[in-house]
Amino acid sequence: MKKLDRHLWQRFWAIATPYWRHEEKRKAWALLALLVLLLLGQTRFAVLFNEQTGEFTSALAARDEERFWDAIKYCLGLLVVAVPIYAFYYFVRDKLGIHWRRWLTNRFLDRYFRQRHYYELNANAALDNPDQRIAEDINTFTQRSLYFLLILIGAILQLVAFSSVLWDISRAMVYFLVLYAIFGTGVTLFVFGKPLIGLNFMQLRREADFRFGMVRIRENAESIAFYRGEAQESQQVRRRFAAAFDNYNRLIRSQLFLNLFQYAYGLLTIVLPSAIIAADVLSGELEVGRAIQAAGAFAAVLSAISVIVENFEGLSRFAAGIDRLNTFARVLDTEPECRARVGSLIASVEGPVLALEQVTLLTPNGERTLAKNLSVAVKPGEGLMIVGESGSGKSSLLRAIAGLWYCGSGRVVRPRPEDILFLPQQPYMILGTLRSQLLYPNRDQPVPDAELLRLLERVNLPDLAERFGGLDAERDWEKVLSIGEQQRLAFARVLLARPRYAMLDEATSALDAANEESLYRQLAATATTLVSVGHRSTIVKYHKQVLELCGDGEWQIHPAEGYDFRH
Repeated sequence: MKKLDRHLWQRFWAIATPYWRHEEKRKAWALLALLVLLLLGQTRFAVLFNEQTGEFTSALAARDEERFWDAIKYCLGLLVVAVPIYAFYYFVRDKLGIHWRRWLTNRFLDRYFRQRHYYELNANAALDNPDQRIAEDINTFTQRSLYFLLILIGAILQLVAFSSVLWDISRAMVYFLVLYAIFGTGVTLFVFGKPLIGLNFMQLRREADFRFGMVRIRENAESIAFYRGEAQESQQVRRRFAAAFDNYNRLIRSQLFLNLFQYAYGLLTIVLPSAIIAADVLSGELEVGRAIQAAGAFAAVLSAISVIVENFEGLSRFAAGIDRLNTFARVLDTEPECRARVGSLIASVEGPVLALEQVTLLTPNGERTLAKNLSVAVKPGEGLMIVGESGSGKSSLLRAIAGLWYCGSGRVVRPRPEDILFLPQQPYMILGTLRSQLLYPNRDQPVPDAELLRLLERVNLPDLAERFGGLDAERDWEKVLSIGEQQRLAFARVLLARPRYAMLDEATSALDAANEESLYRQLAATATTLVSVGHRSTIVKYHKQVLELCGDGEWQIHPAEGYDFRH
């Protein structure tokens, strides 16, 4: 359970302050200054309205008609000026909030995509739902930060403005207020504080887990339907919802006692001011209107110095959100786990050819060696085929070449990123048009429509554009194309990009022999050098060497010509 500790402010400060010190700081401070001015205006009008409330109450008690209508006219005049100030205050607050959210979101996105953290976090069990932390927790953080900051500033202004009013009417009420506020704040923090923050943190996590489970079902609906896995999937999401439900039950039980205290604490203020100054009113020393004015000032000052009591439920949820963002930020800043476990990483350098130099490849936890002191060079035009038993580390070796997997030691030499293209077994279909699918990842590359249509014919998808309404048709391509069609579309990307090296991780697993032969033959006719992971003997002829991973870190290099898969 998360605790209310002294480090909460430090965590908040680390997340919040960069926006106010970097490129948008002038706009941020200008909007904040405008908000403070608007708060000053609100406070001034609140004092004036409180005075006029007392004034026309006294006029009614004295049956002074002229005095009463003068007070009403003055109030209406105040309303004409005050209403725009109140409305514009919320506009400026929300404007500052959305700009802060944009800046902070971009900052986290930069770190999320830098050094492929978005990929590595998939294997990090300590961090749940990074996507929702960016999409939802940042929004909550910026909105709530501004909300509570402005509440605090408003409370200070209100305290200064109304304390003088109250001091002039009754000093006994001021002394009582201070003691009453200290008592309420202490009970709220020390009795309700720690449990509520922990429960709110856990609720955010449970709700995020439930949403993530539902999204996975939508994205994998066809696979689930084929397996007839509805019962298991239903049980799993129900279990996640039950966890959120149970935690929320505990949360509302804790909030019940907080609400009982808060309402009792607040409602007593209806009685207490009148009780304190009753003697002065009954003796005639104080007008009824002044008593009403004192009650209003009492409520305003109490609200100002009891800001924690009144907003503690929201503060506890806010504190939980700070913890989630702080954890996310720390994970983005940490070094790879395998460096701490193993003490070294596989180095990557840029070079004219693809080569592995004394590479020892480990699993991320360092418990298993996939390849030991592996050295192999893939010269241009001399392809390499990687074979081995399932689980021997073939795909992991491709990840190491790509720089995605670096647990181990040694060095990977590879060409520039634009000179090497990877085709996984499950192709990635981006959101967008058919044209963008073909151009990916070089979306700005100008290619005539006729060339793109010929390219589709070359990969045996001649009617694809016509079937979906042209190259600029937008579809959910992962849903409307079969795996075989997606794999052929991925080969079209390679044929169009013409990289120096193409890394194919069982990229034809869903294709028949004729389509596989056609695609490999076309690639072999280009200047692209092939590095393939595969199990089919039919593609060996398109490579010069075969790297066989034998398991337990052992490996062998064979000439491709005459290589026997049965051996």
